[in-house]
Amino acid sequence: MQLLKQFSKEYSLFLAIVTFIGISHFEHTLVQSTAGNLIGLGILFVVIIYAAMSVAHHAEMLAEKFGEPYGTLILTMSAVIVEIVIIVIMMMHAHNPDLARDTIYSAIMLDINGLLGLAAIIGGLKYGEQPYNVDSSNSYLAMLLTAIGVAMVLPEFIDPVYHNRFMMFNVVVFIFLYIIFTRVQLMSHKYFFEYKGEGHCEEGKECEVHPEINAWYHSVNLVISIIVIGVLAEILSVFMGNTLDTFGLPMAIGAVGVAVISAAPELITAVRAAIDNRMQTVINIALGASLATVLLTIPAVIIVSKYLGLELNLSLTPVQTMMIALTLLVSMVNFNDGETNVLEGFLHFILFVVFVFLLFV
Repeated sequence: MQLLKQFSKEYSLFLAIVTFIGISHFEHTLVQSTAGNLIGLGILFVVIIYAAMSVAHHAEMLAEKFGEPYGTLILTMSAVIVEIVIIVIMMMHAHNPDLARDTIYSAIMLDINGLLGLAAIIGGLKYGEQPYNVDSSNSYLAMLLTAIGVAMVLPEFIDPVYHNRFMMFNVVVFIFLYIIFTRVQLMSHKYFFEYKGEGHCEEGKECEVHPEINAWYHSVNLVISIIVIGVLAEILSVFMGNTLDTFGLPMAIGAVGVAVISAAPELITAVRAAIDNRMQTVINIALGASLATVLLTIPAVIIVSKYLGLELNLSLTPVQTMMIALTLLVSMVNFNDGETNVLEGFLHFILFVVFVFLLFV
């Protein structure tokens, strides 16, 4: 009875189902006009973001149940799965070889410069400086530099004849890297990703448990929310493609839309964490999500593109390469002292503003 009462409050799920039925019924009518495409796009985008908030809620409950770094790992994995589902669906509809690359690039810009920058500004205004474990930022940045360099920069210097072979090599290497990094994060060097005072177990004391949180309930609803987002994203891709074609906008705008949807749960959680003076959680979310995006999304889109016979280009453009390089360089300078402040957040947010401006140049 208690579970039914809880489930009756899953408003985002019910709204998503109603929206799916309504939009599916009127889809053929809406796609016939510019106004109809805009209405369909707007409604679906809002509903998907609302569903993404449900993903954030259930991931937060699981995070509270299991503690860090399991919590942020659950959240980032959920966001990456949403991202992979939407990218694959849009790749099948748009047949754009650059879509996956642009989405991954947008997700990195959004997570590190947008999300982390905004959280550092908010936390800095409230607390001045916010501490975190510098070992975590160093580990994430080293992995990001390696993964992005190998998968998205190095292909520019390799003979195109060997690109396909190199991409399949990356699938194996990246899955191996993610398994090793996850083992380090959860077992051998778990303390790298914790900060004293942010809720992990104190030495000699038992961890706080939350028996009132039903892990199965939140896990099932988390999966259902991701599935619902995927179903709605398939219809969204039609309206988004028509709208971009009508106004002559680049597909990169659509890629940013995908990144915003997948990052919505992380953004909500990160801002809450910054307000609560939990910068370690913000670091784990922002840098962890970026790393998961590269190490998991790239193998996924390579495998799907091979299976479906789709063309795929993961090589960054010169502008994208420069923006990624600036982002990682500024991150290495800023996140080497174990504390964030308003200035550091502002620098990253400025890079995010530049990223948005360059979309229209």
